[in-house]
Amino acid sequence: MSPGRQRVLIVNGHPDPASKGLCHALCDAYAQGARETSREVRWLDIARLDFDFLRSQAEFEKGSPPPAIVEAQSDIRWADHLVIIYPLWLGDMPALLKAFLEQALRPGFAFDYRVKERPATHMDGRSVRIIVTMGMPALAYRFYYRAHGLKNLESNVLRFVGFGPIRDTLLGSVETCGPGIIRHRLNEVRELGRLGR
Repeated sequence: MSPGRQRVLIVNGHPDPASKGLCHALCDAYAQGARETSREVRWLDIARLDFDFLRSQAEFEKGSPPPAIVEAQSDIRWADHLVIIYPLWLGDMPALLKAFLEQALRPGFAFDYRVKERPATHMDGRSVRIIVTMGMPALAYRFYYRAHGLKNLESNVLRFVGFGPIRDTLLGSVETCGPGIIRHRLNEVRELGRLGR
């Protein structure tokens, strides 16, 4: 990574390629805010990428990523700041987003195994903002359900390969709040983009 303007990669983790709902609007709001402060922005819709689920350890460790994943890896390498936006499904990220992360953050690109030592990480120096939408109240997910899916993404996926710092925003009760609250949340996310956080 070179000094200069912050480079932001926004990953829309909604698995429906036809969806132009809240996750898409949040991606757009963050991108608008980032561009207002002269940040460079790229955007990935994982639902539009052509890749399969990994089905073996050998494929994960030694297989060649499909072309869409190679391009995504190039975008990840380019970025200083990663924004991951997804809906909460069964307490976790959608399976397609997990499949994307497994494909993209594989050995040789995101980390290298070392004997008897912690893996060598290659994503160091890149910050992350995770934004999760959900039907339940955000406090219920964070404190009653302990946000296990989010913690797994932060600790066992992103920090494991060197990303940091990692911040999160939980947007709860999205199916029952009114348009005024949705506008307020979009403005909050736009401000996060302006701040580069």
